[in-house]
Amino acid sequence: MHVRVSLVAAARGSSLLTERFDDDRPLDGAGWRAVESAARGLVPLGAAELRYCSPTPRSRATGAALGYAPLAQPVLRECDMGRWRGLTLAEVAAHEPAALDQWLADPLAVPHGGESLLSFISRIGGWLDTRPADDGGAIVAVAEPSVVRAALVYALKAPPLTYWHVDVRPLATLTLTGWSGSWHLSLPAPV
Repeated sequence: MHVRVSLVAAARGSSLLTERFDDDRPLDGAGWRAVESAARGLVPLGAAELRYCSPTPRSRATGAALGYAPLAQPVLRECDMGRWRGLTLAEVAAHEPAALDQWLADPLAVPHGGESLLSFISRIGGWLDTRPADDGGAIVAVAEPSVVRAALVYALKAPPLTYWHVDVRPLATLTLTGWSGSWHLSLPAPV
């Protein structure tokens, strides 16, 4: 028995340079336009038996705009960034450069007082592994790009630091097939 899980990265809520850790911003104008533009290719994923989203405003709005009517899953939240919540990467680098370096180099580090990278990846993997595996079943989930990255690292059983080498753009889609502990990356066929 296997299941197909499609993860859609939420549309953007701000420019990349103003992104903040644990950012709860809603979709911006560019984000809404991007959803409208991508809808044709993403709306069919809404036929999935189960539809979820991260609890962030961007994820909920993206899922709603695509007609998924997703159920918010608190476990699909971004990594808990502790006292860095609301700061940009540049702000953290300016005020706590050694702590930032530690966090980027050690997947068990929690210099911000929040959640380690390894704990975050494991939490997302735990959600993935508890999806019901009805043979041929389909699930779609809209989540922040960081959640999609964590799911990929977990599914491929890649070293945690691989996370920093995966780029997930807004509205990118990742499809995994399999079941608990045995996930496979499914790349789309050429159009």
